[in-house]
Amino acid sequence: MRSLPVEELQPGMILARSIINDEMMVILSEGTLLSKAHITRLAFLDIPFVYVKDEYELSEAFQNVSALFDEGSAFVSEYKDVIHEARSIFEEAKSSGHAPVEKSKEVVKETIAPMAKQSGVMDYLLEVNHLAADVYNHSVRVSIISGVLAKWMQLSASETQEVILAGFLHDIGKTRFPDRLLDKRVETLTGEDREAYEQHTVDGQMILSASSGLSEAVKRTALQHHEAMDGTGFPFGIGGTDIHLYARMIAVADLYDNITTEREGFRKETPFAAIDKITADMYTKLDPSVCVPFLSNLKESFLGSRVYLSNGLSGTIVHYANDYAARPLIRVMDSELLDLNEYRDVQILEYNPKD
Repeated sequence: MRSLPVEELQPGMILARSIINDEMMVILSEGTLLSKAHITRLAFLDIPFVYVKDEYELSEAFQNVSALFDEGSAFVSEYKDVIHEARSIFEEAKSSGHAPVEKSKEVVKETIAPMAKQSGVMDYLLEVNHLAADVYNHSVRVSIISGVLAKWMQLSASETQEVILAGFLHDIGKTRFPDRLLDKRVETLTGEDREAYEQHTVDGQMILSASSGLSEAVKRTALQHHEAMDGTGFPFGIGGTDIHLYARMIAVADLYDNITTEREGFRKETPFAAIDKITADMYTKLDPSVCVPFLSNLKESFLGSRVYLSNGLSGTIVHYANDYAARPLIRVMDSELLDLNEYRDVQILEYNPKD
């Protein structure tokens, strides 16, 4: 790797180390493919220099050797391939007003469902969450997470396939978005812009209803994935079991991806921040029967993983208390344990940081 002043960065360079600001928050993650917008943001934040990958690390020989020892690299390659198919499907829906159902089912069956079954898939998703936050990437990631969640909830094979398809098509209504809304933060939208944003759920159901070969569950998921268990969601403010199970599942997958994905105007956060938010919403906006298997299995997958903390220490996750609201215990030295439940101000900045 090599160090470069921000003013010498060029679009297309790849970060070799994550960038952390004075508030100990990750701004951009290692492996991010720098865009002009990234570089402009770094200059605005007065970041003096960054580490980027050098010519050897980017060489074909190095990449080929690395791929032999990194299953995640194969996942990333497969992910990039499926994004091309997803983009084609969404662009066809935008131009025709109909969802290409057979193409969608095929990409789910042949590519996305097998990806969701891979061991370590939730880790691999962290490798791709800096690639793009557009509707194609988000929809593929949500569909993969939904497939993992369906497995953890022990749904049948046919139900799992339907959930993955529902996750893939849940945001199809955004193909009717006004261009001015595409890059705006949802939290800042008011008035007509907010109404236009909320309309994407209704538009999604309309597009899917105009397409033959889809179940009512998939159509309802597009309509209801922003509804909340306590009735505070949209578009109709329904709650509880009036919301289809698949929509309640996609709500959790959608939230997890939004928190852990780099987006313009947002700082990408760790899976642990997502866990905290899902836990906080588990008995209000979200369905606990969905959250409990998601949280318990996700936490279990973190055991033994290395983390970097906001107090400057690094360590290994060794235990979670038998409490869904609990934070992990970190072994920071050979025998010293740091219980993050007792040190609420200490945050996990990075998960499995690479040297």
